[in-house]
Amino acid sequence: MKLLFRLKDSSIFMKMMAVFLSVLLPLMMITWLINERGASSIQTEISRSTLNTASFYLDSLDKEVDRISQYLPNYVTDSDLMELAAIGTDMTYYERAQSITMIQKRLDLMKNSSPFIREAKAYVPKIGRTLLSVKYETSIDEEEYAAMQHGGPNYSEPFIYWKDRLFLTMSYPTNTFKSPLYVVGVELSVNKIKEALQQITGTLSGESMLMNMERGWEIRSNDDSELSNSLQSFIQHKQVAGAKQGYDMVRFGSKRYLTVFKYSEVWKTYLIACIPESAVLGPIHTYRQWFLWACALAVVAGTFFSYSLIKLMYRPLMRLIHGFKRVQKLELIPVSIDRRHDEFGYLYQAFNDTVHSLKTLIEQNYEQQIRSQRSELKRLQSQINPHFLYNCFFVLCRLIKSENKDKAYQFCLYIGEYFQFITRDDEDVIPLALEAKHSRTYLDMQTICYGDRIRVRFDVEEPPLRVPRLILQPIIENAYKHGFGAMAGPGELAVTSCMDEGRFTICVEDNGNNLDDDKLKQLSCKLVHSADRLEETTGLLNVHRRIQLHYGADYGLEASRSKLGGLKVLIHLGVE
Repeated sequence: MKLLFRLKDSSIFMKMMAVFLSVLLPLMMITWLINERGASSIQTEISRSTLNTASFYLDSLDKEVDRISQYLPNYVTDSDLMELAAIGTDMTYYERAQSITMIQKRLDLMKNSSPFIREAKAYVPKIGRTLLSVKYETSIDEEEYAAMQHGGPNYSEPFIYWKDRLFLTMSYPTNTFKSPLYVVGVELSVNKIKEALQQITGTLSGESMLMNMERGWEIRSNDDSELSNSLQSFIQHKQVAGAKQGYDMVRFGSKRYLTVFKYSEVWKTYLIACIPESAVLGPIHTYRQWFLWACALAVVAGTFFSYSLIKLMYRPLMRLIHGFKRVQKLELIPVSIDRRHDEFGYLYQAFNDTVHSLKTLIEQNYEQQIRSQRSELKRLQSQINPHFLYNCFFVLCRLIKSENKDKAYQFCLYIGEYFQFITRDDEDVIPLALEAKHSRTYLDMQTICYGDRIRVRFDVEEPPLRVPRLILQPIIENAYKHGFGAMAGPGELAVTSCMDEGRFTICVEDNGNNLDDDKLKQLSCKLVHSADRLEETTGLLNVHRRIQLHYGADYGLEASRSKLGGLKVLIHLGVE
């Protein structure tokens, strides 16, 4: 009991070590019995080894068949065989016997060229005989001869399977529309093939077989096997899936077998090798049972360890995290301290002290900061008025001097509306519609000054937003002053707007020719670092600074090259 109380007041590290050891020590007592990775590795290695062995023997059979197939045309074009098959009945007995003897020698040479050849034959219907490698007095078996022909019903490239016997044959001539003069064939030794199949599984008490799914024949290493039907279903599934080789642990009946398969393009046949699971894994089953018990113990230990971590670490930490989230929302609420002298107890107390200090600082500095921001906003706003006042009086003087009383009168009205708007100090934030109206008044004034030389398109939506005063008209004024001031040709000004991704953007662009890349780069740099500039600012930087003071650093002005050729200014405003 004393140990538990001492552990409760100890450090988080000691608590984690105590929980970790309580989980680790029981597992260490039984992990030396478990080698599941070794079992899996053994099974994989045996599977790969069996597949490699099967591939080796199948490749050997493929090479033998391929070699026999390459030699067979040489025997088909034998001159003695051609002569015997063409004029055998017209030859003397001596000549016919001499030809048959020469042919038998060549057939015997073919037979001895491979251990997988049981007999080499030549079917000569002209003389009614089947020539063998050793036997002289023979007759032709019409049923067998018909089966050996390529046009026969039992023929399938490259083999002919007839009455549990396997043949490779070639006719002369190869025209299938006429009966051939003769047929040369090789009967493969099924027993030799079975011996090769038996060597694949070796001493693992397994069995192997060649299975041709198209012709429905098979050669098995064990004639008493009961797996034939099950293996047919297995190979059919692999054939549909397009699998050419592989291995899998498959249940056939009440037993599980490691089944290795490989497809031969030469034989058009699958080679399958089955090894009982008990022969593959053997005593590993015992270790697997121990592993299951270890898994059950690991689940119990893991549950206990997880519960301990949740109680000792996760819940206290989440309480502290929720406290910080409340601080981010300016909800300065302290957390309750239910710990003693561990690290979380210290963190809780430090958090509560910090919250108390923040409350004090906010109460002391909040109103001072608000007053400071409002004073800066007024200072920045007041910088615009003198700048435009000079231009207005200059234009008015020019109109009066030209004795154009109507335009002078209209211009005076515009000046009155303009300065009535900018001299009202009761509101720092106004509706967007009022800001747009003031900008249109400014454009009407400039139209009087420039006439038709500057074409203006003003298409700004007026959603119910409230924006800082004087953010659009100074941008338009900048276009007239810097964009059109030195232009000899016609000017073009476009003022448009769009709503995108939760913010409202007004675009002002012109076709002025006085903006080079260096000036544009300098302007963009000033806009990016406007918050660090303490000197007096006018024009674009004025507007940019006031928008950021109102909405935040993610809003303001963005300068780039316009498609019209001049300056393009995007005014990003927040949607409240």
